[in-house]
Amino acid sequence: MKVDLFDFTLPPERIALRPANPRDSARLLVLDGDATRDLAVTDLPGQLRAGDMLVFNDTRVIPAQLEGTRGASGDDPRGGTGAKIGATLHKREGPRRWRAFIRNARRIRDGEAIDFGGGVAAIASERQEDGSFALTFAGDEPVELLLERAGRMPLPPYIASKRAADARDLDDYQTMFAAEKGAVAAPTAALHFTPGLMAALDAAGIGHATLTLHVGAGTFLPVKAEDTAAHRMHTEWGRIDPATAARLNAVRAAGGRVIAVGTTSLRLIESAADRDGLIQPFEGDTAIFITPGYRFKGIDGLMTNFHLPRSTLFMLVSALMGLDRMKAAYAHAIADGYRFYSYGDASLLLP
Repeated sequence: MKVDLFDFTLPPERIALRPANPRDSARLLVLDGDATRDLAVTDLPGQLRAGDMLVFNDTRVIPAQLEGTRGASGDDPRGGTGAKIGATLHKREGPRRWRAFIRNARRIRDGEAIDFGGGVAAIASERQEDGSFALTFAGDEPVELLLERAGRMPLPPYIASKRAADARDLDDYQTMFAAEKGAVAAPTAALHFTPGLMAALDAAGIGHATLTLHVGAGTFLPVKAEDTAAHRMHTEWGRIDPATAARLNAVRAAGGRVIAVGTTSLRLIESAADRDGLIQPFEGDTAIFITPGYRFKGIDGLMTNFHLPRSTLFMLVSALMGLDRMKAAYAHAIADGYRFYSYGDASLLLP
């Protein structure tokens, strides 16, 4: 399909720079079959049925945004030219090695060191066509400790271009389910949930489960191809343990619905589902790319935020609900003042 089909105009003032406070006071646009309802996230229990199950991503965002200076080739990161380098970690490739997108990547040579300050340094190698490098961190401290010392919270570019990350983002950009360190972007649909909302869902007979997908920085990359067939997704690592897979299958077998909270949860469930719709245990990489025409096997609905024009995530929701339906819904959301993107409002999509 032509990527232009997924374009729309979003006024800049619709981009949320801070989350709703309290989190569950955000607005909720419900698309339930042909019906459209303007509600709040606190209304979610009444939009689902007893026996349904929400599935959350328990990944935890790490301070994966680094600023450093270019060094000389070899082991001394302080012997180089001092050119400023920005790095956003994307995907773990080993105990001390991460794939990273590099700002000013043309200035980096293979084998060159980058000093990120605070005693944190890495060697860049193996540049790929997308401009990313492998960064191998020096020393023997766990990389997570190095990032706590030298890294910043990796806010999405449409927020970071308008304001700097600050202390509030350390809490605002983590979900209440965040446990497994490794994401460089938050599973933002789950940012709307609070203990009070979870208690209300539990009282309504709506269950929940967690899986892990470490979201990569590739989620923010624009689709540069003219046709979706030419686009290649970046891989992300995920895990669904056997007990969770069995719970999800039992929900559907009993007539309940599996509702993914966030496109990350959805993509992992669909990666794990077999042809018969049974969700299998899963551990490994996925690069699943969902566009209109895809047959969903493992999920029955999706709660998600509002996505960028021409993005793989807008393609995904269009596959679930239909392109015309989603374009009309987004036009309604824009006209009615909904807040977009990571810190914005939410939608509940029930095909």
